[in-house]
Amino acid sequence: MTRLIALCLIPCLTITLCAMEQTKPPQESPAKIALAEFNDLIGGWRGIGQLQRGSAKGAWKETADWAWSFEKNEPALVYSIETGKYLKSVRLTYDPKTKTYHAKVTTAEDQDRNFSGTLEEKKLSLVSEPDAEGERQKLSITQLNEKRTLVLLEREIAEDRYFRIAEVGYTREGTRLAIPGANGPECVVTGGRATTPVMYMGKTYFVCCTGCRQAFEDDPAGIIAEYEKKVAARKAGR
Repeated sequence: MTRLIALCLIPCLTITLCAMEQTKPPQESPAKIALAEFNDLIGGWRGIGQLQRGSAKGAWKETADWAWSFEKNEPALVYSIETGKYLKSVRLTYDPKTKTYHAKVTTAEDQDRNFSGTLEEKKLSLVSEPDAEGERQKLSITQLNEKRTLVLLEREIAEDRYFRIAEVGYTREGTRLAIPGANGPECVVTGGRATTPVMYMGKTYFVCCTGCRQAFEDDPAGIIAEYEKKVAARKAGR
């Protein structure tokens, strides 16, 4: 009798476990979650570069754009600069094992340097590997508020002591910000505030940048399914 009861309980237990598995919130990649800290930066920016803060001598103008990238299923943020005096692009990734941000920085002279560092509150501090002369550089990206961001480039003059090379103060262009939980359309890929409509099976969704558009177009059904699970889990949490 005991054996019979046990055999009868096995299918019920299997069904219960399957149901529990289906109701679990979707597990996003740790790298994507860490990079979502920069959702506020998605979009276009106008920048004024200065060699010395408060001085117009040697100052210049540049524009920049932040966008998501999902090449080879690796979440990344790409910071692209037009007419930049020192930087051309920054590709930012995250290593969950070391809890470290990594950046491949391309200079205005098309030279690549690798940086790594951590985020404290709204300031990301990245230090480069030594160059041929043993010099390291430091790149700091500080989100001041929704409309202002500072990017500071420094060079090492002594161990852990840095001298300012230049700083760019950015002002948000006329695009809406990608802010999770704010009013307005939500990006179906990252959860930030979205601006661009995309279509699938006759229904309109929204994305926040070209990288998210590409990710959506590569797998719209999978992206939508993951997004709908997140929305359901959020509602259940309330």
